[in-house]
Amino acid sequence: MASRVMVRMAPALKGRRGPLTLTQAAVQRLKELQTNCAPEEQNKTLKIGIQGKGCSGNAYTLSWVAEPKKFDEKVTQDGVTVLIDSKALLTLIGTEMDWFEGKLASQFVFNNPNIKGACGCGESFLV
Repeated sequence: MASRVMVRMAPALKGRRGPLTLTQAAVQRLKELQTNCAPEEQNKTLKIGIQGKGCSGNAYTLSWVAEPKKFDEKVTQDGVTVLIDSKALLTLIGTEMDWFEGKLASQFVFNNPNIKGACGCGESFLV
């Protein structure tokens, strides 16, 4: 007995949004980091990835890389370029990267619509 598969064409998408958007605070902080680093480090680009760890299973990783890998996604906004690891791309689609500066902590914050749960401390998440 043969099974049937039905395929439908998706409606045309209106405008393509990048996988990641940066707030003005994040753009400003990334510019500061690139300006204030050592001269030999100024040609490096921030790369965002995801690593399996923490209570909920996944955590963001940030690293400076000299060259992108073959399938890394390049996001450029307001003169700042950020790379997304190819393995993290589907998890990060639609995410907003922000910079938070408070009395006790200063950090990049990811507002990710794909997250289904997070641990109490906010370090790890579940997709």
